[in-house]
Amino acid sequence: MREIQASEAKTHLPQLLDRVERGETVVITRHGRPIARIVPEADRRQEEIDKAIASMAALRQRTGRITVGELLSAREEGRKR
Repeated sequence: MREIQASEAKTHLPQLLDRVERGETVVITRHGRPIARIVPEADRRQEEIDKAIASMAALRQRTGRITVGELLSAREEGRKR
């Protein structure tokens, strides 16, 4: 979640809308206090979530199940880089 001053939001509205379209939530503040929140459209967000779940299910079908140990090992390997 990104916070941005109202004056900056006014100047950069198209870029903020691009961020929201990609799924980010933007909080607009005035004098350091939150006054508004721009959130992705719920239906569109749910559609993206459904696509991601379907992609994970398809990957699981192709690769089969993995053990918790394999998952933790992959996580640790990613941290080493």
